[in-house]
Amino acid sequence: MSASLDDLRRKYSQAGLRRTDLSPDPIHLFELWFDEAVGAQVLEPSVMSLATVSPLGQPSTRIILLKGVDQRGFLIFTHYQSRKARDLEANPRAALLIYWREMERQITICGTASKLPREESEAYFQKRHEASQWTAWASRQSQTVARRADLEKELAMVKKKFSGGPVPCPPVWGGYVIAPHTIEFWQGRPDRLHDRFCYTRQPSGAWKIERLSP
Repeated sequence: MSASLDDLRRKYSQAGLRRTDLSPDPIHLFELWFDEAVGAQVLEPSVMSLATVSPLGQPSTRIILLKGVDQRGFLIFTHYQSRKARDLEANPRAALLIYWREMERQITICGTASKLPREESEAYFQKRHEASQWTAWASRQSQTVARRADLEKELAMVKKKFSGGPVPCPPVWGGYVIAPHTIEFWQGRPDRLHDRFCYTRQPSGAWKIERLSP
């Protein structure tokens, strides 16, 4: 590499985060931050990374899209035979990371994943674009495929099969809700003296808020 990695460091100076800025409910604060990210025209604010661990203890991560948030937690959708789903079946603990570079903010979520009720997955599937519905049927996510032509052939068959009406939700496709145990809000500050606040759910269901050293 021609440039020093240290020279590429970003200098954070946009804002700070004080305890008085926080909400007692981290879900509420997340929704406020998300709305601010949308208002600031952050590029794809729903993009986040999902980390899982395999039955053999191998961690893996990938970029996915947040599809909803409510008091249960954070909603995602996937093929139930994908690598991420197999990981979650064996070990439901997961972590999410959202980074909004334009706002110098990131949110880290650690929690436990569980499948959404079938009717909820089916209802969401019907809201998807038709092309995404076809792909959900054609792709056996994370499975080995010999050639791209095989995928394209399968997609053509799916289009033909469902050309006469609505596309049903595949039985091996659906959603998860990741119920958070901890949620950390990070705001970049000058000189790497960043603001970090961590919410930890207590046995009573209440949230404990602590400032963390950067």
